[in-house]
Amino acid sequence: MDTNELKFLLKLLGCANYRASLGANTFNSFKGKDKICKSLGDRELISFSREIASVKILPPGRALLKPEVGEIPLTPNELKLLERISKASGKIPPSEIGVKSVKSEERDAILQGFHDKGLVEVETKIKRTKAEVWLTERGIEYLRDDYNPKGAAIISLDLLNNYVRFLRKSLHSQPDLATTTAPTDAESPVVTNVNLTDEEILRTIEKLDRELGSDNYLPIFHLRQKLQPPLSRDELDKALYRLEESDQIEMSSLAEPGDYSSEQIDAGIPQISGGSLFFITVN
Repeated sequence: MDTNELKFLLKLLGCANYRASLGANTFNSFKGKDKICKSLGDRELISFSREIASVKILPPGRALLKPEVGEIPLTPNELKLLERISKASGKIPPSEIGVKSVKSEERDAILQGFHDKGLVEVETKIKRTKAEVWLTERGIEYLRDDYNPKGAAIISLDLLNNYVRFLRKSLHSQPDLATTTAPTDAESPVVTNVNLTDEEILRTIEKLDRELGSDNYLPIFHLRQKLQPPLSRDELDKALYRLEESDQIEMSSLAEPGDYSSEQIDAGIPQISGGSLFFITVN
């Protein structure tokens, strides 16, 4: 991590809930903010508001437009947009998908819906206006548990203070293990199984789904609250990918982010193409 990236993270530590507007005065001193955000975002240390940069139709999208399909399961505006995308020789920016009856906000929502359904491939970029940036759970874990400063760098005391306050807050939030007493004969011992098997994680997903009544669409943040700790975020993510690869679960993205808080959305599994895996469905 270079010095500018470190300073950027330390600036975020001084913001409320480790979240801020990317256009705020806090970040005015940084040159190449987009590059810094992309580098830190690729390592899942931060996340930021995104918008679609380009769209390319995929075979399932083209198949929908074939005459033999019959009744096409798209609204008139969706059909117009998909047809315009299909006529492009390759990737096309949203601004060039002009349909007079579709405003830009509706267009972007439709394009995201196409992507979620696997009809188009999208590339994303940092949102041009009113973009926000925030520290992810992985970023918090990294700064708290894994970061080892090396070498020489000029860091202001204000930034150092942000880091010290962050560490103190993390320390105070840890349980006081010294007060834990051994169970009596009349009590059942509380056992923390650090080495949870994939099967145990699957049973936990099924149990949480029943308890919360989530109709086999369990938001990942509920599972994180249950299993982190003893598991780390990375360990749980890898276990979910293994369960998906073995066809025991499926994970899907969130279509309506307004229904959840930013912290709950951040608990999803970010994808390189943009967005996050948010729901777990047991097969």
